[in-house]
Amino acid sequence: MRAPGTGARGGRTLRIMNEDGTMRHSFALCAYGDSPYLEACLKSLRNQTIPSELFLSTSTPSDFLFRMGEKYGVPVYVNQGTERGIGADWNAAFQRASGTFVTLAHQDDVYAAHYTERLLKAADRFPDMVLFTGSALTLKNGRIQRDGTVERVKRLLRLPLRLHGAADRTEVKRLALRFGNPVVCPTCAYRKDACAERPFRTDLKFVLDWQFLYDFASGGGRWILEERPLLLYRIHDGAATKECIEDHVREREEAQMFQTVLPFIPARQILRLYRRSYETYED
Repeated sequence: MRAPGTGARGGRTLRIMNEDGTMRHSFALCAYGDSPYLEACLKSLRNQTIPSELFLSTSTPSDFLFRMGEKYGVPVYVNQGTERGIGADWNAAFQRASGTFVTLAHQDDVYAAHYTERLLKAADRFPDMVLFTGSALTLKNGRIQRDGTVERVKRLLRLPLRLHGAADRTEVKRLALRFGNPVVCPTCAYRKDACAERPFRTDLKFVLDWQFLYDFASGGGRWILEERPLLLYRIHDGAATKECIEDHVREREEAQMFQTVLPFIPARQILRLYRRSYETYED
């Protein structure tokens, strides 16, 4: 018989609960509007091989969201704060989570069934882990896309994080972030007690994850990358990323970040190369 708060996979036992009765991992699913992709995301989180705390967090409550929550037995929490924007929404979801590790799930994406399992195995192997992340496959027009130049470059930029023995050093973690942000944000699980209470800046719309990671890298703890697909990253016309490209928010904010991480190189020279990644959102 399995002990309470554990899960068995492949002959090994994983502890899924903390001694205080909270789950070791939380999925905080940030929901906006009435997304046609939300249900697929919910199903993928419900179908994990290892259970986690799971809830919906939103600043745009609707009957649709409450119906989805009821259908899947998931509580829906409404952000009552006065601040608005993606940073405020992420902060509200992060604060609500009770798990040791928190994943801010994106409503458009589909998570691999073994995501939580891989996360907890990594946490057991590396007790000082403060960030867990992986790679993703791109889902566009209902089809999984073959890796192109952008994906190959991102894998190259992530190479320092594959050095698990050295990925507790600030210079190693920041090296992966010097020439852009190759970390797939929806795959990230953050150790909550290693983060600020409100970790994300509310004055940014696109690079808030990159900016957070760059600052987070200066703290202690180890970053663990599993260079294997942990989700399907959906690209579509309603995506926030595409909106940020079209109104030039992405370009402005990335220029600011490059001035921070590469102050000795003119930002426009880096951006000239980096803009190729924008083509992912073109038909």
